[in-house]
Amino acid sequence: MSPVNPFDDAATARVVVDDSGTLREWNEGARLLLGHLAGEVVGTPAADLLDGRHDGPPATENGRWHGTLALRHRDGHTVSVWVLAHHRTAADGAPGSWLAVAPPAPAAAPQDDPLIRAALTQSPCAVMVFDDRLLLRGVNEAMARLLGLPRDRLHGLRATDINSRPQNVELERLLRRVLATGRRQDLRSHLKAEGEDRAHTWVALMAPLTDADGLVRGVCVSAHDFTEQHLARERLQLVNEASVRVGSTLDVNRTAEELADVCVPALADFVSVDLLDPRDTGGEPDTVVEPPVGLRRTAHRTHLPDHSAGSAHSSTCPPAAAETGRLDFYPAGSPQAECLLSGRAIVAAEAHGDLERWMGWDPARLRQVREHGVHSVMSVPLQARGTTLGVAVFIRFRRLHPFTHDDVLLAEEVSARAAVCIDNARRYSREREATLTLQRSLLPRWLPPTAAVQAASRYLPAARSGVGGDWFDVIPLSGMRVAMVVGDVVGHGIAASATMGRLRTAVRTLADIDLTPEELLTHLDDLVVRLSEESGDDRAGEVGATCLYAVYDPVSRHCAMARAGHPAPVLVPPDGPARQVDLPSGPPLGVGGLPFESAELELREGSVLALYTDGLVESRDRDPDAGLALLREALAAPGDSLDATCDRVLHSLLPAGSAGDDVALLLARTRGLPTGQVATWDIPADPSLVAPVRKQVLDQLAVWGLTDASFTVELVVSELVTNAIRYGSPPIRLRLIHDATTLICEVSDSSHTAPHLRRARTWDEGGRGLLLVAQLTQRWGSRHTTEGKTIWAELGLVEEE
Repeated sequence: MSPVNPFDDAATARVVVDDSGTLREWNEGARLLLGHLAGEVVGTPAADLLDGRHDGPPATENGRWHGTLALRHRDGHTVSVWVLAHHRTAADGAPGSWLAVAPPAPAAAPQDDPLIRAALTQSPCAVMVFDDRLLLRGVNEAMARLLGLPRDRLHGLRATDINSRPQNVELERLLRRVLATGRRQDLRSHLKAEGEDRAHTWVALMAPLTDADGLVRGVCVSAHDFTEQHLARERLQLVNEASVRVGSTLDVNRTAEELADVCVPALADFVSVDLLDPRDTGGEPDTVVEPPVGLRRTAHRTHLPDHSAGSAHSSTCPPAAAETGRLDFYPAGSPQAECLLSGRAIVAAEAHGDLERWMGWDPARLRQVREHGVHSVMSVPLQARGTTLGVAVFIRFRRLHPFTHDDVLLAEEVSARAAVCIDNARRYSREREATLTLQRSLLPRWLPPTAAVQAASRYLPAARSGVGGDWFDVIPLSGMRVAMVVGDVVGHGIAASATMGRLRTAVRTLADIDLTPEELLTHLDDLVVRLSEESGDDRAGEVGATCLYAVYDPVSRHCAMARAGHPAPVLVPPDGPARQVDLPSGPPLGVGGLPFESAELELREGSVLALYTDGLVESRDRDPDAGLALLREALAAPGDSLDATCDRVLHSLLPAGSAGDDVALLLARTRGLPTGQVATWDIPADPSLVAPVRKQVLDQLAVWGLTDASFTVELVVSELVTNAIRYGSPPIRLRLIHDATTLICEVSDSSHTAPHLRRARTWDEGGRGLLLVAQLTQRWGSRHTTEGKTIWAELGLVEEE
């Protein structure tokens, strides 16, 4: 077994000399060689042992020296000794030292050791053999060349005598383990052997050597150059990493940054990604590239140098020639333009003598290349699906070696994968922008002011899954009433936005004929079923949606609402806690055949009703109930305006500013119409009493200060009341409603027969009443109620001073 302290070994002379040249350690082998006792020489200058003559090469870059020294023996004669010395750096930052070893003379080595002969003759690679004291018993010529030392001078040395690199220390530790356990050990290291111009990857295989009785007598170490396999594995790992990391998002800039991140420093010290600017129309880059080529810097990444002590490179980092987002034009003859024109990678290297020729088109870049030691540049076109997207430039200034053919293949493979991801992101961005444009055109650009509610809204498209079909609307109805709707179409993209537009139009059309909430959802459900059938897709529910529809009457302060698979609204009373409205849940639109139920509740003036889509309260990392609790808390907090409340809700539930699904939010603060702005009369079914009714109406207009509208209102009231008496059924009721700009005249009766406007002929005695009403008012219409119908007419007016 190897001794713990190599200085206990008397076969090999070992001494330690510090950086000041003073002897610090002296073993028994050194005493036997030169006769000096340790106490006599430790602490004295090592130069005192020299006679001034030495033979050997200068110290190598690894801090190692070997050669023949003439040393003074204690009795005065000169001893010629071959010495191997290497510098050792202290781990704690203390001054270093030199370990000098002098192995036994070659003649002392056994010449016919069966153990050595078997190992050396049977191994086809570089081999060295250690005995059970971890001393070298022999090496073959291949190993001697790797070590850079004479073969006949290595006998009796330890692994750490040959060099003090960490790899040698680890090798000696594993050799000791092989001796102790009898099991093989492997050591992989990346280092530069003596005389080589670049580092190689080596695998040292350590196998025990046993005698006839099975006892471990030594260790055979064979070294294999594993560089090609290592490089192939690194390339495969880089390609695999690129397939995982590049394209994690559908964002062009982020994808370009991921390409640069993956390749630095694994393939290059600097990587830039420049993309062709798309044409102004269509968003597609030009299919034919002609110089000068306009490229916009999308991403770049630099490998920062290591300035630590002992770093082989301390050159500064070359700054990027173009800032991110800047558009530069590359003329013919530049690497970027030529690689795009030829469609293949172009490599320029100082070693090949063509770097300055390729970089000569831009004196500033050429000067930068010279100042920062750039020696190799590779330009690779980014192409996907027959479209040229841009160019990726790879630069080496820290690595000593230019790009090889394998590097070019690797860069082309990674760039091709990245180009597909960039093209996907580009196509997605273009489709997303088109969808957003369509979505914005279909959503209300502003909410109409009404006397019934004060409203505010927010729409936030999905951050990742694409724009969906969420929508909201505020629709003024007859009688100062207002309809509020929020919906969510299944799916994302242009199809969902188009479906949303059709449903929003349908809701407005159905609302205009004053259907109740449950009736409107029933008609909307039929429409979605037809849309799904017309889509031609066999998958059930391909077109589907949820919807919440509410109608608020500021006169009665009642709100009727119904929902189709949609979250129930949240109500915030003026002086009470926020709560979710208990509303029957109907099936989603598109299921077909199932009924919808409505509910009616009275809302005090100043109540806030919050209508929203599920993207606001639901997320992957939060339970829907927790989302509803956050929504209630955000709505209940005091706020000056509905817009501020909308912002607070989005900040509370979506603190990152983005959502996994579309979000639509509609807040409405209810208003009540004062009783003084409403006048109601019960009309007997007697035509002779129409004149007194007209008089009462004129008196009421005088009270309201609307005498300027008396003539028109008198004609409209006379016509509507007369028609109700003649064609309707009692009871008959007349109601006038007015605000600052509008006067509404309503006549209700119990008949369900609705009037229609017709053009009277010249010789007709009647039929001109409704035509007269239509010409005198801004709009008119009828709506059915549970008791019958109501005919209404709306007049625009200006109050008297």
